[in-house]
Amino acid sequence: MTRHQIVASVLGADYMRLGDELAELEAAGVDGVQWDVMDGRFVPNLTFGADVVAAGRERVDLPFEAHLMIEEPERYVSEYVRAGCDTVIVHAEATVHLHRTLGLIAEAGAKPAVAINPATPVEAIRDVLGDIDLLLIMTVNPGFGGQSFIRSMLPKIARARAMLDQIGSTARLEVDGGIKAHTIGDAARAGADVFISGSGILGHPDGKAAAVRQLRHVLEAEAGAA
Repeated sequence: MTRHQIVASVLGADYMRLGDELAELEAAGVDGVQWDVMDGRFVPNLTFGADVVAAGRERVDLPFEAHLMIEEPERYVSEYVRAGCDTVIVHAEATVHLHRTLGLIAEAGAKPAVAINPATPVEAIRDVLGDIDLLLIMTVNPGFGGQSFIRSMLPKIARARAMLDQIGSTARLEVDGGIKAHTIGDAARAGADVFISGSGILGHPDGKAAAVRQLRHVLEAEAGAA
């Protein structure tokens, strides 16, 4: 059985103490960090440039993934790889030549990954499944943290898992949006194995370590019931 992974989004972090936030996430036991990169065009928000990611790379040894919620992501792939991102995620809706863009990521030395928004059918990226290391199903509409999990995405996660299994893919299946203790189990049952949690970890009343323990406890219970 593939080990479940919990990856923290730092979208809702305290940016004045971002280095400390990263160190606390590492100490809490997350499996990686996701940088939600937004351009104010593809999504209605602005966030991290590659220089911020590079500064964070100096503070922790955790794997980094860049979630490029930007138009024409192919223009910036190399910057985020140089900044220290091990995985680069691009949206199928944001690049005209998706196959070419995934190839650019691989050529730059990172793991290529593709994300799809809630309204995009998983069948739209069927023909690039053999070219990715990770498929991200958005369980909220991208652009803001703290949104509620869209439960109608559960059948879509299951379809994505079936499609990956059908071609014998080893790509991870990631979900992002509204992942907390009361939703992570449903996403795991549907077939996801990587879980992005932002406010579920950063905003937990008992702190980051308690949040990660709680999420892992739910995942372990699901694994035991399977």
